[in-house]
Amino acid sequence: MAAARRAFALAFWIALSLALLGGSARSDRDPADQLRRFTAPIEFDFVGWTLGALGVKLGQDSVSEVGYLAEADRTDLIRRYLDLVDRAARLEGDIERLYADPAVADPESASLVERTTLAELRREIVALKPGAEAILQEQASVLLADGDLTNLGAPFPPVAFHMSKLPLGLVVSPRTAIRQEALITLLPDLTIEEQVALEQAIESQLGLSALVVQIGGIGTYPTMVEETTALDWLAEVVIHEWTHNYLTLRPLGLSYDASPETRTMNETTANLIGKVFGRALIERYYPERLPPAPVEPQPPAEAESEPPGAPPEPPAFDFNAEMHATRVEVDRLLAEGKVEEAEVYMEQRRQRLVEHGYIIRRLNQAYFAFHGAYADSPQGPAGADPVGEAVRELWARSESPAAFLRTMAWMNSFDDLERALEGP
Repeated sequence: MAAARRAFALAFWIALSLALLGGSARSDRDPADQLRRFTAPIEFDFVGWTLGALGVKLGQDSVSEVGYLAEADRTDLIRRYLDLVDRAARLEGDIERLYADPAVADPESASLVERTTLAELRREIVALKPGAEAILQEQASVLLADGDLTNLGAPFPPVAFHMSKLPLGLVVSPRTAIRQEALITLLPDLTIEEQVALEQAIESQLGLSALVVQIGGIGTYPTMVEETTALDWLAEVVIHEWTHNYLTLRPLGLSYDASPETRTMNETTANLIGKVFGRALIERYYPERLPPAPVEPQPPAEAESEPPGAPPEPPAFDFNAEMHATRVEVDRLLAEGKVEEAEVYMEQRRQRLVEHGYIIRRLNQAYFAFHGAYADSPQGPAGADPVGEAVRELWARSESPAAFLRTMAWMNSFDDLERALEGP
């Protein structure tokens, strides 16, 4: 009986993974063919990763002792796992510093204790990870079920994710307009020198804007999520990527690459769902890790009178507002055909951001093409794009997150969204 159950589970996971894997890689299309002469040797192997992750998920299904733990023990396991990941990250930093210090003549010997301790921590992390993933999957499923996002009593597809080192993403955009033409996933271990060389080769030979970016999660099945100690971010990304899986089985997800507008609709929807349910998960199970509620921007209050001669207080630096203003101006310059002026302006704005502690390596058309699709806030790199504003308007009008998601899921285009907003 147990063998038959495992065989059924394996068949289910494989069938669902094959159905959804196409959606995760669907952005690798023209002009990706031109790009592959640069990227073919360094592209990420999604098939190999998915098969490995399926093995982990099948193991979680067949060895489910965490399901019998008391709730306090389950949340304690998550806290212990996150503590181990944090300690490992600190040790890795210590080891890197020893190898980088010219005063350390023999870094291998000097780091022996740290490397030995790190290896022990990694073994503990590997042992705990399947249970930690299974617990977070179930907790996310409970929150989604409470939010009326179920089929026959459970979310579908089932919530399934695997934490691992994520691939990098090569984003390309035309120089004359901000538009994502392709996103190709690359090996995660490319050095910064290799990333820069790839960007320069593509820009010089193809005349495109290129940028290698970090990716926080990918909607394969199981979804791929970066290992982290930030539990609030992890919960949000797990549900964000599940939302992509949900949409992939419906018209909006199938239309992901039909236009820049449908891509923004997908990503903004996933962001909104991820934030509300991710926060609910932390609030219920890990309240001590609940971050402060996001502050909605308020209209400026009437200024109080200042003593004569007192200098005004400088306004606080607002990253999202700065990015919004930058994107609006860049769009204006590009619309007027002033490509070089736009690129000089973006570099000036990048330097300003760095001065305020925001380390952005490159700010170009590809940067905005990638980050601008996440338009769940009225400020940020989306600029004045009306698509994000329309999605947020439908979100505000919807009676619940579940009603919003079900409405968005059956749209094929931005026209559908506009019609929904014009309806009775």
